[in-house]
Amino acid sequence: MTSKTPIIPQKFQNPITKHPKSFPNCIVTIFLIIAAHFPKSQSSISISLSSPPTPPPLPILPIPTSNQLSWQLTEMALFFHFGTNTYTNSEWGTGHADPSIFNPEALNATQWVNVAKDSGFSRVILTTKHHDGFCLWPSQYTDYSVRSSPWRNGSGDVVKELADAASNCGVQLGLYLSPWDRHEPSYGKTLEYNEYYLGQMTELLTGYGEITEVWLDGAKGEGEKAMEYFFDDWFGLIHQLQPRAVIFSDAGPDVRWVGDEAGVAGTTSWSLFNRSATKIGDIDPVYSGQGDPFGHDWVPAECDVSIRPGWFWHPSESPKSAITLLDLYYKSVGRNCLLLLNVPPNSSGLISQEDVKVLQEFSEIRSSIFSRNLAKSASISSSTTRGGDTADSRFGPRNVLEEGIYSYWAPDETRPEWILYFDFQEAVTFNVLMVQEPIQMGQRVIGFHLDFLNEDGKWEVVTNGTTVGYKRLLVFSSVKTSRLRFVVDKARADPLISYLGLYMDPFSNFGHGSEVRPGSRFNGSEPLKQAANSSLSSYM
Repeated sequence: MTSKTPIIPQKFQNPITKHPKSFPNCIVTIFLIIAAHFPKSQSSISISLSSPPTPPPLPILPIPTSNQLSWQLTEMALFFHFGTNTYTNSEWGTGHADPSIFNPEALNATQWVNVAKDSGFSRVILTTKHHDGFCLWPSQYTDYSVRSSPWRNGSGDVVKELADAASNCGVQLGLYLSPWDRHEPSYGKTLEYNEYYLGQMTELLTGYGEITEVWLDGAKGEGEKAMEYFFDDWFGLIHQLQPRAVIFSDAGPDVRWVGDEAGVAGTTSWSLFNRSATKIGDIDPVYSGQGDPFGHDWVPAECDVSIRPGWFWHPSESPKSAITLLDLYYKSVGRNCLLLLNVPPNSSGLISQEDVKVLQEFSEIRSSIFSRNLAKSASISSSTTRGGDTADSRFGPRNVLEEGIYSYWAPDETRPEWILYFDFQEAVTFNVLMVQEPIQMGQRVIGFHLDFLNEDGKWEVVTNGTTVGYKRLLVFSSVKTSRLRFVVDKARADPLISYLGLYMDPFSNFGHGSEVRPGSRFNGSEPLKQAANSSLSSYM
């Protein structure tokens, strides 16, 4: 076969060979014009053409789902224990109370929701059915409900009124449906009761709009009927009917119990967990409280506690103080958990004014402390930065002053030091440290400490801690300094810090102006110096 030379059309012939002198002159002229008009942009143009941006680091598994992220970001929720127990002055009803006693004549669910919203709680959870089996909605599966009560002439529905109020106020809604039922005759008959329970769950999850948390537990009194719950079937149905909801139980699947009803998490608190190592109704409180650094599942903890001694309203009880609630905030939200605070409506169907007052004070105290981050006045640098130490780095140290978890400082993965430096023109005084990780990238930090530069030019420890997670708060005696460094000592992977704050808490009583005593602890921290104040023992 004879080879043929291709014919190139005239318009595709090489213009360089056709105009050997004019083309180079044209190129030179163009570059001279660019240089004259944009003398400072030449290097950036060159870099942008030759160096693509450094990508984010890989997440370290496990990581939260979008539902778990949304849940964690709310930080706090209110629990409403309400039902026939409110009128019998009891905590665990027998299931035999006459429905006629339930008559909250002044019930106002909008008041409940406004109290929550005004106090900084963005979700409310209602006990739709407690262990006594009385239902706060007109369930088709039993007559032991509001339908048999005189309230609203038997046509009332507490769940609907709360759902409507929450929707109107932009507050999320969660529902609690007790597995243990002391009234239902089928309880103890495995197949029958599981069908009954799923029937009621379906009513709740299909009739009241979006539900963001479904709450259930393994509580059951000694000597009660043996009962096997089909938890996997329940969880599958819940996720099917309410795909944006997280499920709380003793052991997950989405959110776990912290292991106590005091509202206090461990000073080490991992969101990592092994669900296969736990069983609902039979958990290890220590394991539930601390989590597992080697866990394969992401199951963060929720800290439940009541504002009063009991879970239901009792006329003889009074609420905790706002300062006590602040302490619980430090030891729950400030330890990588969510605070679920029970505030029971009274027999009139309202949140008692003394409870409202405490919640308002709690909100004002938090706002007063955390409205001003003293670290924002500092000049910040780091030991290393991912992608180089350029001022516009997406992973630079100043990201830790931006609120939220979606921007962060990331160190150079080839360097072993993980340090942030804070230099202030004028000395600052603070007694609270806040640290956050971008948990969407996994929980990484195992240990850290904060130093200040003393008068001798040497670094001394202010406080230290173990895990960080979504949020860590450490409280200590006041420190005044003009230079600090935050050091990550150990991590599961290169640490990422999304936020660091320094605050002044003038409310908590841990020794302001008192004599200094070294070595004391508060909220799991080790201050360099701690006040020798007798009240400190209550925080140990």
